[in-house]
Amino acid sequence: MITYVEGGPVDDVELSRLHDLAFTGILSGDVRPWSTRLRTYSVGWVCAYAGGELCGFVHACWDGGSHTFVLDTAVLPDFQRRGIGGELLRRLSTLARQAGCEWLHVDYESRLDGFYESAGFTPTLARLHRLA
Repeated sequence: MITYVEGGPVDDVELSRLHDLAFTGILSGDVRPWSTRLRTYSVGWVCAYAGGELCGFVHACWDGGSHTFVLDTAVLPDFQRRGIGGELLRRLSTLARQAGCEWLHVDYESRLDGFYESAGFTPTLARLHRLA
């Protein structure tokens, strides 16, 4: 049973662990200031829990107007391909719409085309400028 919590409290250690395992499969031990970042920059976030364990997360930053941007869509490897990521995005879309946003943008690797298209995202052209 997966439980979803929208905009609830976030444990920096727990979310840093999830992020490491979902993106690299390796625990770095670095603890990032998620709680502060989310309160400062996010229009909303959604956490997924399985038996009290954080197993999924997504949030969106916004421009204060009509655009918001999906960041850090993450599901623990053992929980992937169960619809958790799609449900996280569906709930995040609702939060962004309720905040008055008209557009929800996402950047991702091409191997995730099917996942994001199934979550309602339309392919578009975009460009990226690496600053560091």
